[in-house]
Amino acid sequence: MFDVIIAGCGPTGAVLAAELRLHGVRVLVLERDTEPASYVRIVGLHIRTIELMAMRGLLERIAARGRRRPAAGFFAAIDKPAPKGLDSAHAYLLGIPQPVIVQLLEDHAVALGAQVRHGCTVAGAEQDGDGVTVELAGGERLRSRYLVGCDGARSTVRKLLGVGFPGEPARSATLMGEMEVGVPQEELAAKVAEISATDRRFSLSPFGAGGYRVVVPGAAVGEEAGPPTLEDFRHQLRTVAGTDFGVHSPRWMSRFGDATRLAERYRVGRVLLAGDAAHIHPPIGGQGLNLGVQDAFNLGWKLAAQIRGWAPAQLLDTYHAERHPVAGDVLDNTRAQLELLSTGAGPQAVRRLLTELMDFDEVNRYLLEKITATGVRYDFGAGLDLLGRRLPDLDVAQGRLYDLLHRGRGLLLDRTGRLSAGGWSDRVDHLSDPTAALDASAVLLRPDGHVAWIGDDQRDLDEHLARWFGPPA
Repeated sequence: MFDVIIAGCGPTGAVLAAELRLHGVRVLVLERDTEPASYVRIVGLHIRTIELMAMRGLLERIAARGRRRPAAGFFAAIDKPAPKGLDSAHAYLLGIPQPVIVQLLEDHAVALGAQVRHGCTVAGAEQDGDGVTVELAGGERLRSRYLVGCDGARSTVRKLLGVGFPGEPARSATLMGEMEVGVPQEELAAKVAEISATDRRFSLSPFGAGGYRVVVPGAAVGEEAGPPTLEDFRHQLRTVAGTDFGVHSPRWMSRFGDATRLAERYRVGRVLLAGDAAHIHPPIGGQGLNLGVQDAFNLGWKLAAQIRGWAPAQLLDTYHAERHPVAGDVLDNTRAQLELLSTGAGPQAVRRLLTELMDFDEVNRYLLEKITATGVRYDFGAGLDLLGRRLPDLDVAQGRLYDLLHRGRGLLLDRTGRLSAGGWSDRVDHLSDPTAALDASAVLLRPDGHVAWIGDDQRDLDEHLARWFGPPA
């Protein structure tokens, strides 16, 4: 019997498996695909996800396979520079091929002891008071204490649960791919400038060694459309631009719609949802993969605490309470961005106005923090503004703060030298450092890097340690 079975070994499932293994949880990941994706789409890791990778000691090996880009121009593709003085040591976008990041994260989970079985599809699941029985497509039955669906937008686990997935169906489609072109650069640039001035959903720009990133409105909408072909791209380019630019030799091609949906619940008893199984939205702003990975970091330590027996009452329920509103906000900002990409006179007037407003640093910063998730604040009750927010990677006596979070434990960062983690020292590390670059006497960090307490009183600290980390040993 396993402690947790995870359906899906994409980035969300792989990260969740690794987070659980940090706490000794027995994990099995079931992945339906037997081979990596044949297309090599580039995905972007935003600031908050990069920070999370640094917290677990993964950033160096991931960054070696990616490419840094400026942290700017994300919101509705409005071309504005990044605000100055972003409070992150990792204020950039990291572009990386999707198969590469998926493999790196899976390898990390396996190195920590997770089992991964490819070519396995969940066909059924029944839960009782002691666990969940998972049936595979071939008839094999497995037993686990918990099941987590990280199995994508068409999640079998979500459907088996009967969880509602309200929202809007796809109304339009977009083709995106990387390929080579067959016309001179001057001719291409002039035509692209002409079309993109009025159609924000169209772009054709250099990307990588001799290739071009092509984005063009698609014709077919819905699942029945299937994967696009090179002829689909040529047809839509001719329709929109009057020429197909001689595109050839595609590296990857994909079609996405603007369906926007959010699961009504993230947890039903012993079964939970994360990533695209819980929320879908258009890829504008590049938030999807990041949102799922951040779900996994929020859920992992809480589910591990439940299994290890020290979880406070209702701790596992805070997963839905915290992450559901975050996903709702992402869905809303992608809806807004889509409107700003519309060619209608009204939306374009709003776009021009927002472009002017983004010259104000506060507006530009606010929108960037939305896209990159550095502005997320969980509701932990009344307190200073830092409460519920993530703490940046500060300078501390031992080097960098995030280097102290590799084990996925809580951390008491104490500038007073008078506080103690006491009976929680098996779950919470303690760093006494009066030189820490922290504008507070002391903070208690959860394993996901969010500030759970601020203060200097030991009794108050003990109450918050019990709130988040259960009874003392």
